[in-house]
Amino acid sequence: MSGKPKDKTEKFVDPDVVRELSQLLVTSDLTEIEVEKGGTRIRVVRQVGTVAIPVQHVGGIGGAQPQTAPISAAAAPAKPADHPGAVTSPMVGTVYLRPSPEAATFVDIGSKVAAGDKLLLIEAMKTFNDIVAPRGGTVTAILVEDGQPVEFGEPLLVIE
Repeated sequence: MSGKPKDKTEKFVDPDVVRELSQLLVTSDLTEIEVEKGGTRIRVVRQVGTVAIPVQHVGGIGGAQPQTAPISAAAAPAKPADHPGAVTSPMVGTVYLRPSPEAATFVDIGSKVAAGDKLLLIEAMKTFNDIVAPRGGTVTAILVEDGQPVEFGEPLLVIE
């Protein structure tokens, strides 16, 4: 034994590397990538073949349960991320559609928003990050559910 204690920072994973790997998955159409350097291994996997269904939230007291809105295959774009009004996740994390479990959602389908209005929160590394509208319009689809993990670049909702 060398007697040298292991430095705990050796196992730290740089979030920028994870973001870059996630972006590489999106742009290259890969479903999985794994890299190893200096004894640290990072594996990033994305799910494929899932269909996002817009969710309509019913306002009310006591945390009303979301109801899914019916959508036909003809009405849905082939890829929600390809929709010109898609708002995508700027990070990997967990999405929250309301500020607290008891509160109403930030936006619902049909909500009118202005540029800079808060749409939802993404928790990443125990920090809540506001996701704001990049432009004004009407929310026509919410593609994620409250508490759902999201990847970098994943479509969150559509503003038309």
